[in-house]
Amino acid sequence: MGSRKHISAEKRKEERKSQYIARLRNVPTSPRKMRLVADLVRGMDVEKAMHILQHTNKEAAGRMYKLLRSAIANWEVKNEGSRLEDNALYIKEIMVDGGRMLKRIQPAPQGRAYRIRKRSNHVTMILGNRLDEMNEVFEDNENNDN
Repeated sequence: MGSRKHISAEKRKEERKSQYIARLRNVPTSPRKMRLVADLVRGMDVEKAMHILQHTNKEAAGRMYKLLRSAIANWEVKNEGSRLEDNALYIKEIMVDGGRMLKRIQPAPQGRAYRIRKRSNHVTMILGNRLDEMNEVFEDNENNDN
């Protein structure tokens, strides 16, 4: 049993080396508003996404831009000596999940109270390299032909 766990752990570790992840936690914006911005850039090339986020007139776009810069920095750490322009980086996955919710009370008529839910979110961005994925597809096709 121990060897199987070890092998699967090593496999996950190898996959992580080729993934470039950045996370943003407890952003005080509702997940719905952040998803609007995330949908704008999902699947885009990094340079184009950065340009769109810089010129989008939403508060969440500034935070998403900073997260994208962080993901690019993580890519640069794992790929020293490589230039960003030579690689076809794109936003492979972007997930916006609900975070903690602060519950507050708003006074209402006739002695009642309404509950206000101040929502927050967590954003996870994963970058991918189109060139690496194309090479993997070609290698798989060559292996299947033999």
